[in-house]
Amino acid sequence: MAEVTELTPSEYISHHLTFDTVGIFGHDATSFWAINVDTLVMTVIAAVISFGFLMWMAKKATSGVPSKTQAFVEHWLAVIDDSVRGIYHGDSKLVAPIALTAFVLVFMLNCFDFLPVDIMSWIYANVFHAHYWRSVPTADINTTFALALSVFGMMIYYSIKVKGLGGWGHELISAPFGLRAHWSAPLLIIANVLFQIIEYVSKPLSHSLRLFGNLYAGEIIFMLLGMLAAAAAGWAVVAGILHVLWALFHILIVLLQAYIFMMLSIVYISMAHEHH
Repeated sequence: MAEVTELTPSEYISHHLTFDTVGIFGHDATSFWAINVDTLVMTVIAAVISFGFLMWMAKKATSGVPSKTQAFVEHWLAVIDDSVRGIYHGDSKLVAPIALTAFVLVFMLNCFDFLPVDIMSWIYANVFHAHYWRSVPTADINTTFALALSVFGMMIYYSIKVKGLGGWGHELISAPFGLRAHWSAPLLIIANVLFQIIEYVSKPLSHSLRLFGNLYAGEIIFMLLGMLAAAAAGWAVVAGILHVLWALFHILIVLLQAYIFMMLSIVYISMAHEHH
C-alpha cells in the first residue's frame, strides 16, 4: 500500500485510471489515431487463456464419466445452447458459437477486475516498466464499443442476408409506421427512417455502455476500498472485510454482465431475422 500513501486520493485514482496510450501512423498519443496498449495486450491475453482452456478441455473430453471441470464446462455450454434455442429461431449454425465466444471472452475480460490494483501496478512498473497500465479491458469504453459494433455488424449482415438488400432497404423506410399511398407518404418515410436510425444507434450504445459502466464502477470501488485501508490503521480491518464482501458480490456482476452481453447479442441477431 506504499503507493497509496504517497499519492493524494485524486492522484491515486487518476494514476490507476490512466491508459498506456501510444499514437499510430505518426500521430500523437492524445489524438484520435492512438491505441491503448494495455487494453489491447490484456484482451489478447484473455483470449489466449479462455479459448486455450476450451481447446484443452475439448481434447481432454471423454464420453465416459466426465471430470468435474468437464462437467462444469458442459453445464455452461448447455446453458448457452438453451438460451440460443429459446430466442433464436433462424437456421444459421453460427449463432450459438457466436454466443459462446461472446460469453467466454467477456467473462474472462471482466475477471481481470479481481487482480489486486496496487500489487499489479507495482509489477507493471517494476517488472514491465509500464508506469501506466490498466488491467480490465472492459473498463475501457473502446473495448465495449468494439465488441458491441461487432455484434451490430453481424446484425446488419443477417438482416441483408435474410431479407435481401432491397427488403432491408424497404424495411428502413416502411417501419414502424408503414407506408400510405397518398400525400403523407414522404412524411411517413422521413419518420420511419428517423426512428430506424434511433433504433440502430441505440443498440450498440446500450450494449456497450451497460458493460462498461458496471466494470468501470467496480474498478472504482476497489480503488476506494484500497484508499480506505491506507487512510488509517484502524480502518484497515474494516476495509479488508468490505473488500472481501465486494469481491464476492463482484463475482456475480462479472458473470451476470457477460451473460447479459451474450443474451443481447442473441436478441439483436434474432431481431435481424424478423420481418416488419
